[in-house]
Amino acid sequence: MSERKKPRIFRADDPALQAAPPPSPIEEDPLLPVSGGQKPSVRKRIGVRAVFWAALSGLIALGASVAAYEFIFGLIARYAVLGWAAVVLGGIVAAGLLIFTIQEIAGLSRLRRIDGLRNLAAAAWNSLSRRDADAVRAGLNALYRNRPDMERARLLVDERAGDSPDADALLTLLERETLRGRDAVALEAVKSGARSVAAATALLPSGLLDAAAVLYLNMRMVRQVAESYGGRAGWLGSWRLMKQVAFHLAATGAIALGDDLLGAVLGGGAVAKISRKAGEGLMNGALTARIGIAAMEVSRPMPYRALPEPSVKKVAAAALRRSAKAA
Repeated sequence: MSERKKPRIFRADDPALQAAPPPSPIEEDPLLPVSGGQKPSVRKRIGVRAVFWAALSGLIALGASVAAYEFIFGLIARYAVLGWAAVVLGGIVAAGLLIFTIQEIAGLSRLRRIDGLRNLAAAAWNSLSRRDADAVRAGLNALYRNRPDMERARLLVDERAGDSPDADALLTLLERETLRGRDAVALEAVKSGARSVAAATALLPSGLLDAAAVLYLNMRMVRQVAESYGGRAGWLGSWRLMKQVAFHLAATGAIALGDDLLGAVLGGGAVAKISRKAGEGLMNGALTARIGIAAMEVSRPMPYRALPEPSVKKVAAAALRRSAKAA
C-alpha cells in the first residue's frame, strides 16, 4: 500500500502559491499580431479573370509584334525603300502608342488623386479636425497650383485662413472660394450636354444613330465636367467616370425618369403639345442633365456641404425650355 502523505504547512508569502501568469495572446491565437506592430503576412490570391486577361493581352501583343516584324523585314528584303518607310511609320505608331499610354495613366492617376482628396474632405467634415482641414487645403493648392484661373481664389483662401481657426470654418472657406467658380463651369457643361442630346435625338432619324450620339455626347459631357474640377480624363478615364456615375445613380435611386419629371420641368401643357420625337429628345436631355449632376458629385474634390447641391429639375429646365418651345 502506498504511504499516505502528511499535511504540509505553507507560508502565505511562499512563491509556489503565486498564480501562474496568463498565456500570452500569441500563445492563445497565433493569428493575432505579434509585438512590435508587425502584422501576419497574408498572401493575395490572383483571380482567374485577371490571369486570363493578362494572358490574352500578352498573346495579342506577341502576335502583333511577330506579324509586324515579319511584315517589315520581309518588305525590306523585297523592296528596301518601302521597307524602311514601314520602319519609320512603325516607329511613329509606337511613339504615339507610348504617348497615349502615358497620358492615360497620368489621367487615371489624377482622377484617383481627386477621389482621395474628396474622401479626405468628407473625413475632415465628419471629424472636424483642423489637421485634416489643413491637409485638404494643401491638397487643393497642389491640385490647382498650375491653374492661372484659380490664382485669385487661392490668394483669398491664404488671406482669410488665419481668420478661420476652426476646421468647419476653414472647410467652408475652401469650398466656397475654391469650388464656386468650378461649379458654375461644370453646370454650363451639363446644360450644354443636355441641349445637345435633346437636339441630336430629335433630329437623327435612326434609333441606332440616336444611341451612338447620346453615348458620345454623354461621355464628352462627363469629360468636360471632370476637366472643370481639374481632372484630365482620357478615354480610359472617361469610361471610369461613366462607371462611377452609373454606380452613383444606382446607389441614389436616380436612374428612373418619367413623364412626371419632364412635366415638372417643362410644364404639363408643354409635354402634351410636343411631338413624339421631340419628346424623346427632351427625355434624353433631362436624363443627361441628371447624369451630369451625378458626374459633378463624383468629380468634385470636396463633397457638397457649404454650397447647395444643384437641382436636377432646375438644371434641366434651364437647359431644355428653349428646346421645348422650338418643338
